[in-house]
Amino acid sequence: MTSHSRDAPQFYLTSPSVCPYLPGKEERKVFTHIVGRRGRELNEILTQGGFRRSQTIAYRPACDTCRACVSVRVLTGEFEPSGNLKRVLRNNADLIGNEIPNRPSSEQYALFRRYVDARHADGGMADMSVLDYSMMVEDSHVDTLLIEYRRRGIDSGITGRGEGDLIAVALTDVMSDGLSMVYSFYDPDRQDRSLGTFMILDHIRRARAKGLPYLYLGYWVEGSKKMGYKARFTPQERLGAHGWVRVG
Repeated sequence: MTSHSRDAPQFYLTSPSVCPYLPGKEERKVFTHIVGRRGRELNEILTQGGFRRSQTIAYRPACDTCRACVSVRVLTGEFEPSGNLKRVLRNNADLIGNEIPNRPSSEQYALFRRYVDARHADGGMADMSVLDYSMMVEDSHVDTLLIEYRRRGIDSGITGRGEGDLIAVALTDVMSDGLSMVYSFYDPDRQDRSLGTFMILDHIRRARAKGLPYLYLGYWVEGSKKMGYKARFTPQERLGAHGWVRVG
């Protein structure tokens, strides 16, 4: 009889469903659970292999006839913002992000609800309750933190924290070789700030400051307006059949 370690991951395949990125396509995913004492190690191995984490699930596209979803990671040590990206940094120079433990709050959920209702009302998160949100934030067996962005205050240079209303939030995993942006949301009434782009730029800076070579951005999908923005952050590496390949 062959015995298997209880820590060994088991992989499962979903049934086909409508692709959220490309019209007329179907998607399937392979997934496994990230739990137990090897959770952090397993998450790093899977992330480096193109998986993404959602709570205690790691998943990767496994579509029968399409390979459009490509994992990307930014080379933080070599990244230099373009003119447009420098403008985004200037427009948000009055904001500061504070790293806190991955604990949900009513203020976060209120902002999350406004963001989803304004930007993704027909998406998979449209019906998320406060309990669902709490699980998304807390249900993690890896090193996860939240970054809350607020306006800079008089004492921000000393405390490292902003003041006033919560403007944006990022749920982020910290790994041995990089940061992985799990999910982010922001005030939908401040579109002029390009807050989604700003948070990526801020994460590149944070990863570099921590001595981490990569920022994992999830999947870039050529031909998808939702995912096309990720190609702006170069140099980056994209995961192909023969490993990570540099682009830019």
